[in-house]
Amino acid sequence: MEAFFVSTGIVALGEMGDKTQLLALLLAARFKRPLPIILGILVATLANHAMAGAVGDWVAKAMGPDLLRWVIGGSFLAMAVWMLIPDQIDDDEGTGKERFGVFGTTVIAFFVAEMGDKTQIATVALAARYTDLLAVVAGTTLGMMLANVPAVFLGDQVARKVSMKLVHAIAAAIFAVLGVLTLLNIGKLF
Repeated sequence: MEAFFVSTGIVALGEMGDKTQLLALLLAARFKRPLPIILGILVATLANHAMAGAVGDWVAKAMGPDLLRWVIGGSFLAMAVWMLIPDQIDDDEGTGKERFGVFGTTVIAFFVAEMGDKTQIATVALAARYTDLLAVVAGTTLGMMLANVPAVFLGDQVARKVSMKLVHAIAAAIFAVLGVLTLLNIGKLF
């Protein structure tokens, strides 16, 4: 359960103010149809994070435990720094292709926007760190949904009331702690 809860928490916090959360706001404002947008986010996230998790699982098996510990610890510390850098969405990312409908547009836009994103990289690192791939992918997907579903329904109201700097600082602190604990091999995790 640790892999599930850590993955959920890190991604939910890391997703706050992220470009895909901004994309959720744009899609909600444009289409005003929350259910197909939410389902599209779910499908795109499951596909993207399953791929990322498989890569992380492969990396864990391909490296020895000592090298893996250093790579994951360094990755978590890099993620801590990256969390402190605010995201901006490109002007053309929210437009999508209307010929695919609301659901299709959301799936395509989210899948593409998530490529190389912080939460995708975090999923790779978490899957390499924990042996339970299913728990990691389920947790990172739940974290994405926890961050993006309210954005679809509440939009601007949430963004105005929640300090994104504070949320990103908390996420950065969690990544930093995980990185240090991994590098120090606390609990003999590897």
